[in-house]
Amino acid sequence: MTRVGLRLWAVLVGTILVAPTLVVIPLSFAGTRSFVFPPEGWSLRWFANFFADPGWRGALVTSLQIALAVAVLATVLGTAAAFALDRGRIPGTTAVHGVLLAPIVVPQIVAAIGVYAAFLQWRLSGTVAGFVLGHTTLAVPFVVVAVSASLRGYDRSLDLAAGSLGAPPWAVFRRVTLPIILPGVLSGLVFAFVTSLDEVVMALYLQSPTLQTLPVQMFSSVTVETDPTIAAASSLVLVVTTALILLSQLLRRGKSTS
Repeated sequence: MTRVGLRLWAVLVGTILVAPTLVVIPLSFAGTRSFVFPPEGWSLRWFANFFADPGWRGALVTSLQIALAVAVLATVLGTAAAFALDRGRIPGTTAVHGVLLAPIVVPQIVAAIGVYAAFLQWRLSGTVAGFVLGHTTLAVPFVVVAVSASLRGYDRSLDLAAGSLGAPPWAVFRRVTLPIILPGVLSGLVFAFVTSLDEVVMALYLQSPTLQTLPVQMFSSVTVETDPTIAAASSLVLVVTTALILLSQLLRRGKSTS
C-alpha cells in the first residue's frame, strides 16, 4: 500500500471510530427535551442547566479535584518508577515493569472489585483519598510508558558530563535530565488527568451518597431519565480531554523539533 493509500485508510478508520462520539456534540445544542438527531432546534439551555444544577456542578468540581490530585501523584510515582527501571539495577526488571503496567491489561471491573474489597476494610471507600488512590493505580502505567519512552532517547553522556563537573545526582536530575524528558513527563501528567476524569467503573464502587464523580453522575442520569443535559456534559468532557491530549502531543512535537 502506498503512503497516500495508507493515510486515506487511516483517515477512514479514524472517522469510523470517532464519528459516533461526535454525534453527541449537536445533541448537546438541541432545543428539544428529548434526543432527536439531527436536532430540530438549537439552544444552549442544556449547558446552562448543567452549570446551574448543583448535582452536575458538584460532580464536576469533585472530578476536577480528584483528577488534579491523581495527575500530580501518578506523575511523581510513575516518573520515579520509570527512572528507577531505566537507571537502577533492579532484579527482575521485566517482571517489575509488567506489574507496573498490569492495570492497563487487567479488566477494569476486576480491578474495581479488588480495590473496593480492600478499601472497604481500610475505610477508604466513599472518600476523596480512596478515589485518588484508586485512580492513581490506573494512571501510573500511562506515566511509566510516557516517561520510559523519553528516557529511551536520552543521551546519558550528559549526566556523565554534569557529574564530572561536580554536580550531585539530584542536581543532575533536576537541572539536566528532567528538562530534557519534561515533554514525556507532561504527557504522562495529561494522560493521568484524563484517565481519572473519564474513569467510571471503579468510581461506581467507590462512590457514596455525598461523593460522586462526573462520570458516575452521567451514568446515573442516563439510566433513569432522558435529560439532554447529559449530552452537554459529554460534550464538555470530550472537548476538554481532546484538547489536553492534543496539547501534550504539541508539547512533545515542539520539544523534538527544537
